[in-house]
Amino acid sequence: MPNFVKNILGKMEVTKRNGTKEAFDFNKIKIAVNKAFNAVYKNDAPNDFIDYLETITSTLDSDKSVEEIQNIVEDALMEFKWFDVAREYIKYRDKHNSIRSWVEEKENFINKYKISNNTADATIDDNSNVSGKNVGILNAEIHKSDNIQISRKMIMDKLKELYPDFDSKQYVRDLEHHIIYKHDESSFAGAIAPYCCSISMYPFLTDGIKNLGGLSAAPKNLDSFCGMYVNLIFATASMFAGAVATSEFLLYFDYFARKEWGNEYYLNPDLTISSNTLRQKSIRSQIHQYFQQVIYSINQPAASRGQQSAFVNFSYFDKPFFDGMFGEFVFPDGSVPIWESLCWLQKEFMQWFNEERLRCLLTFPVESITLLYKDGKFVDEDMYNFVCEEYARGHSFFTYISDTVDSLSSCCRLKNKIQTKEFNFTNGNMGVMTGSKSVITLNLNRIVQDYTINEIGWSHQEWNTSDFWGGLKKYLIDILERVYKYHTAYNEQLWDMYDAGLLPVYKAGFIDLNKQYLTIGLNGLNQAAEFLGIECNDNEEYKHFCQFIFSTVKEQNTLHKTKKTTYNTEQVPKRGGHYKSLLIDSKLLILGQRGASREIVQRERLNKVTA
Repeated sequence: MPNFVKNILGKMEVTKRNGTKEAFDFNKIKIAVNKAFNAVYKNDAPNDFIDYLETITSTLDSDKSVEEIQNIVEDALMEFKWFDVAREYIKYRDKHNSIRSWVEEKENFINKYKISNNTADATIDDNSNVSGKNVGILNAEIHKSDNIQISRKMIMDKLKELYPDFDSKQYVRDLEHHIIYKHDESSFAGAIAPYCCSISMYPFLTDGIKNLGGLSAAPKNLDSFCGMYVNLIFATASMFAGAVATSEFLLYFDYFARKEWGNEYYLNPDLTISSNTLRQKSIRSQIHQYFQQVIYSINQPAASRGQQSAFVNFSYFDKPFFDGMFGEFVFPDGSVPIWESLCWLQKEFMQWFNEERLRCLLTFPVESITLLYKDGKFVDEDMYNFVCEEYARGHSFFTYISDTVDSLSSCCRLKNKIQTKEFNFTNGNMGVMTGSKSVITLNLNRIVQDYTINEIGWSHQEWNTSDFWGGLKKYLIDILERVYKYHTAYNEQLWDMYDAGLLPVYKAGFIDLNKQYLTIGLNGLNQAAEFLGIECNDNEEYKHFCQFIFSTVKEQNTLHKTKKTTYNTEQVPKRGGHYKSLLIDSKLLILGQRGASREIVQRERLNKVTA
């Protein structure tokens, strides 16, 4: 049977994009063409054009694919000089092709996720704070590639606005070349969010979380404090990509404990406080019960964070830091903190938490303690001895040692210089407000390799000359100049969110956007040194290399500080996205002598020339 007869009888088949076939239906062509005409002229296509299309499609001499039939329609529109309509029809095709590609990508992700061992095996930017896999996690992970593109587009738009003469596409080129890594750019769909924070809990004491959109009023006792604290954590964490630190948690816990059992409760913690003779309860056991309530609650997955638990940090202090941080602190009722009871409570919590981790794998809180060290000794010997004992008992926590009471350890690896320590009755202790609102990490391994191989070449000069270090410094500063622009653009996006009322945690007084840092992360330091043939141990070459990197970044951080942008630096562990950068760089990373490195690099360059 001829194909035009098959078509007339409704038996001509069209091959769809997935390879299946279905009967040809001209009505589908008519609908698509009328949509294109309406987009341009606000009316359907002329009848004579529709008749023409029906005629030429009814006499096709073979089965056609969807694309072939659409090409016939385009050619007809051009033949009739409906150029504007043809343009709309092409846009319509492209739009639907894009939708189909997007849906196929997501379907492939779902299928890969279903057969993966865990979330980390399937996602593009895995998070160490996710365990297992379920549809709740899938719902958050599936959009990460979209989130990244949205974030990058928003940053490039802001770069164009702030720096008209700067090539905004350089941001994506730097990311794709792996010389920088933007932390958690996949976290929020369609929104720029701050990275991590250490908040003042004082507004929580006065207003609860009502100003964050919650219903809870101010806590009145230890029981309501512990319950509402969990609500505070999840309400705050929903607005940040990373960690939330509450340096004052135990300070406020102690405040309510003293209201409950008196200022000297810590002197007799085994005092029975229940009248039930069958189940007697002491102050200590009740405190442990509250610890358990809080810690197990904050380790639960949260729907607002893609089934992640909130990343929570606790801080502990020695006596000098307590005096420096809270010497002028006043609670809403006019009372003041008491070191003796807080010190006991800090030790009690640390010992309880260490033992509880033997019963259950508890990730949070991440703990850090700050100790003052002056004139060759720790000023608070009692706390120093306790810390040593805890380490001996197998407790895992961070210890920050400083010779001045001007820094706060509030995150797992971040030590921030306190910008102000004043107290006010709106925000409480302003000094605990800190954190990073954006983190961009430099891949030093890739940067040093690029400079050495692509900029100068091993055959031109030795690495340990003043010309080498001067050139590398300029090369590093050029990259930093771009990173400061990227940070500034991100910061301005945060202020746009703030002005739109989308970051109530700031307007509620828990933290000040200007008190947070824009962080320059450093990654691949040792790999970069090894690439140059420098051994990473206690030697002068390695010391010089580290000093060169750190001093250059510190110098530039200071030069680029403004009223709205303050920069700090942190060493970033190689995990997730950073680890993928290491895999890319490892093909050029030579462990061994400097001469062997030169030989391999020269061979690489020769291969490029002869290829």
